Amino acid sequence: MRYFLWILKFALFVVVLSFAVKNTDTVAVRYYLGLEWQAPLVLVLLTFFCLGVVVGIVASLGHVFRQRRQISALKGELRAQGGSRPPADTASGA
Repeated sequence: MRYFLWILKFALFVVVLSFAVKNTDTVAVRYYLGLEWQAPLVLVLLTFFCLGVVVGIVASLGHVFRQRRQISALKGELRAQGGSRPPADTASGA
């Protein structure tokens, strides 16, 4: 399985590399007020992909922190109830 993952990663790398080699044309990204940025297409795509990842992570941080706060509150309730016992196994049967 480990070798399969390495082969898959290598194949993905080759596809991305060939995409980068084929798309070296310069493109212009125009902003407001006449500002313009000229860069290779691959660099523009990579930049905006990374910005999208960052925006997605920042957007999910509120949910993650809310869950962490809820988990710590539930752990506190469990300790207050004397929660040294393991939880009942509800998945084993009727």
